[in-house]
Amino acid sequence: MAISPSFASIWCLLLLLSLAHCKTVKRDVKALNEIKASLGWRVVYAWVGDDPCGDGDLPPWSGVTCSQQGDYRVVTELEVYAVSIVGPFPTAVTNLLDLTRLDLHNNKLTGPIPPQIGRLKHLRILNLRWNKLQDVIPPEIGELKKLTHLYLSFNNFKGEIPVELANLPELRYLYLHENHLTGRIPPELGNLKNLRHLDVGNNHLTGTLRDFIRSGDGFPLLRNLYLNNNQLSGGLPEQLANLTNLEILYLSYNKMIGAVPPKLAQIPRLTYLYLDHNSFIGRIADGFYKHPFLKELYIEGNQFRSGTKSKGTHKVLELTDTEFLF
Repeated sequence: MAISPSFASIWCLLLLLSLAHCKTVKRDVKALNEIKASLGWRVVYAWVGDDPCGDGDLPPWSGVTCSQQGDYRVVTELEVYAVSIVGPFPTAVTNLLDLTRLDLHNNKLTGPIPPQIGRLKHLRILNLRWNKLQDVIPPEIGELKKLTHLYLSFNNFKGEIPVELANLPELRYLYLHENHLTGRIPPELGNLKNLRHLDVGNNHLTGTLRDFIRSGDGFPLLRNLYLNNNQLSGGLPEQLANLTNLEILYLSYNKMIGAVPPKLAQIPRLTYLYLDHNSFIGRIADGFYKHPFLKELYIEGNQFRSGTKSKGTHKVLELTDTEFLF
């Protein structure tokens, strides 16, 4: 039976009224007020009243989204970005136990991500890119089993990529580029069956692709693999051809050697292949030039046989804002 528009409007109004008359759980009120006390004026001026979910005629605080759970309201989303927040990561955030989205990107946060981040068991999106965060990436992030998007790029993280990130079964997008990460890329990341995009470019990572791409069934849904501007060595393993959904392979500015396996031309949807500024040798198989989807084959700065040509316009791949849409 179809629901009339008037009935639907009345139902929505009653839902809003019931939400407005619910009390916000004290834990979340306390946490948000602690955060409020630590933030700059750009945020505080829009955070009026004591209840972050709104109280009476006062609306919810800007960037705060609440949901009803039984007789109470809880904070489920916190988005405070591009407002020049200065200072350490607000640890009180980790008391918002019902958060599904935490977005503090494009601020000036410093210091480490606290290990208490592992308490946010409902978190799906964690966006901390474009800050000044330091120290190691906490392994406790691997406890966020519902996480689908992890953005930690453009910070000052150091140390190795924690192998615990391989414990995130729902992860689809992993952005770790533009940090100071060292060591090898954990091959266990290949167990992430839902991963579409992996970007660890512009770090100080070492090791070989052969160690990273070990098994034939790893990364089944991976479309974009950015490994550029690191210190990766060794050759291109034929196992890369098993990444049948791969569209972008970005290997520029590493220390890789050897010939390019012709088998890689069998990756059905390969669109961008950047091999420039390594030490590759030999020739490029005809299959790459005849590939129906391959738009860019960039080979400058290698030791290929004389006469070996690039393909395409050779534009440097840039991340666009649309790649950060959730």
